[in-house]
Amino acid sequence: MFNDGSPIYRQIAERIEAEVLSGALAADEQVMSTNQYAAFYRINPATAAKAFQQLVERGVLYKKRGLGMFVSADAREVLRARRGERFFADVVDPMVAQAKAIGIPLDEVVRRIRELTEEGA
Repeated sequence: MFNDGSPIYRQIAERIEAEVLSGALAADEQVMSTNQYAAFYRINPATAAKAFQQLVERGVLYKKRGLGMFVSADAREVLRARRGERFFADVVDPMVAQAKAIGIPLDEVVRRIRELTEEGA
């Protein structure tokens, strides 16, 4: 499970985020405790705790005292918004800049995107 070279806590956070985005984890659903997560994946509990804390700070998880961690009601929307911003910054903005640099009109870029979207539909 943990092998892409990035820190394990980040991989845990990304996996939980992916489960929220896919609907595998629903709003207000309880997630495994840090100790359960650590035991299941054979990792240090502090590593799991760091991932969970990061998700709490991002608004993806919240803690119910004495009960554990749960998926925030708006976690899916929070994640979609953040990933949407990252998509535009990482993909669309550089693509538009490159198109401008080589003289491709914006309407041609949009036309191509529409063609690709229609082909995949």
